[in-house]
Amino acid sequence: MSTRIAFLKGHGTENDFVIVPDPENAVDLPPAAVAALCDRRAGIGGDGLLHVVRSAAHPEAKGMAAEAEWFMDYRNADGSIAEMCGNGVRVFARYLQRAGHVAEGDLAVATRGGVKTVHIAKDGDITVGMGKALLPEGDVTVSVGEHSWPARNVNMGNPHAVAFVDDLAHAGNLYTPPPFSPASAYPDGVNVEFVVDRAPRHVAMRVHERGSGETRSCGTGACAVAVAAARRDGADPAVTGLPATYTVDVPGGTLVITERPDGEIEMTGPAVIVAEGEIDSEWLESSDR
Repeated sequence: MSTRIAFLKGHGTENDFVIVPDPENAVDLPPAAVAALCDRRAGIGGDGLLHVVRSAAHPEAKGMAAEAEWFMDYRNADGSIAEMCGNGVRVFARYLQRAGHVAEGDLAVATRGGVKTVHIAKDGDITVGMGKALLPEGDVTVSVGEHSWPARNVNMGNPHAVAFVDDLAHAGNLYTPPPFSPASAYPDGVNVEFVVDRAPRHVAMRVHERGSGETRSCGTGACAVAVAAARRDGADPAVTGLPATYTVDVPGGTLVITERPDGEIEMTGPAVIVAEGEIDSEWLESSDR
């Protein structure tokens, strides 16, 4: 008889994830198995997978175990490993709350992008301390068809190219990665955000997530967009001494991003668990052949 592996399904502003609780890191999740689980027709479906592991049980997170009990072993929909996922951290925290591992209030989550501070509010929203943005120097250009735009290079623990455009439709279908130059700017690929203005300190975006295609939301992308917009608008908190808060509309909802004068960035938004069930281990094993 086959064994069963527990899973849940959740989303943050419709950036959706397969959640696999595995405290002792006992479930083998090779790239092909992750891709099969994230397949929207033959699997469960998701923009990515959240492998929930105790930090002490994972070789990549043991060094963070003293700061954060839980490690978010995040995978893209194609099975590749990613450094961070902002929406994923919120859904990860919501799962920990649902499972009784944490309560409302503050907690720490280990990620490949470092330890992230999280606050679960009574109203249901979750705020994640996303760390500081790095702004690598050098000109970057992104293209879709005959259109090309200058882009701001922003690193949020993962790489982003932020392009301000006149119309979000100019981004095309975003199924395939938009070309960028120079190639040396992003040797491992890049998340590309296309942004339009809605109102003062209020923007809307579409995104191609590296390894997943266009998604309904991207938390690190929304942070990168807010940082790029603040620099464009002359609202760099390190210069003004004032926090900069931007409302960022994504296809799946709205996120609120605040960058403080010390450079720390906070992202606030919803996180929902919608279902739970069991994965057939025989099917999962066969998917890796």
